[in-house]
Amino acid sequence: MPLPARAVRAAPDGHGAAGLRVADALRTAILDGEFAPGERIRQEVLARRYGASRVPVREALRMLEAEGLVTLVANTGAWVSRISLAECEEMYQIRERIEPLLLRFNLPLLSDGDVAELARLAEAMEATDDVEEFLALDRAFHLSCYDLAPTSVLGDLVLQLWNRTQHYRRAFTRVFRAEGERSVHHEHHLLVAAIRRRDADEAERVLSGHIRRTRLELARHPEVFADD
Repeated sequence: MPLPARAVRAAPDGHGAAGLRVADALRTAILDGEFAPGERIRQEVLARRYGASRVPVREALRMLEAEGLVTLVANTGAWVSRISLAECEEMYQIRERIEPLLLRFNLPLLSDGDVAELARLAEAMEATDDVEEFLALDRAFHLSCYDLAPTSVLGDLVLQLWNRTQHYRRAFTRVFRAEGERSVHHEHHLLVAAIRRRDADEAERVLSGHIRRTRLELARHPEVFADD
């Protein structure tokens, strides 16, 4: 199930359409790890890469700055944003509180087929040894639980927090796999079971604990936040 990586939509006309196209492509590249936190982004390189002029490239960078993925310094340039352990801690604390609420909003709208797909994704995550495949499956698993209920703020905020912590989740995934950690899979299966029973209270409890465990484990590995 394809899921959006984006959090901000621009008007699709003139330079706006080109800027949106570049922003979508650059966002995906950042989330896929092609650009590391702290890496400089040169406008001329983006213009060549995406076949666009400087104006839509600048518009794209401003869009991604609004999402927290890019840092712009006046008269200097653009860099992929990095976050500190303290900032990541704050973002995960926010997620612990708002993601379960977003799941509650969506739970009545998830069909039996949707639940079966969640179970399939949980099994696929447990079966793969590839970090990038796991990250894609994990993203599909969680975000597909959130995209049915119409929300004016909550859905976009959750997606933005996911995007801003993506690089660090990738680094952490490599660490916990090296350590042989398996609890994440157990939590995914527990979450599927709660959703299948339509038990919103239990689903919220499992999801909150799942996010909290990741936050605490990240705090045990400050090297994940070291400069590359």
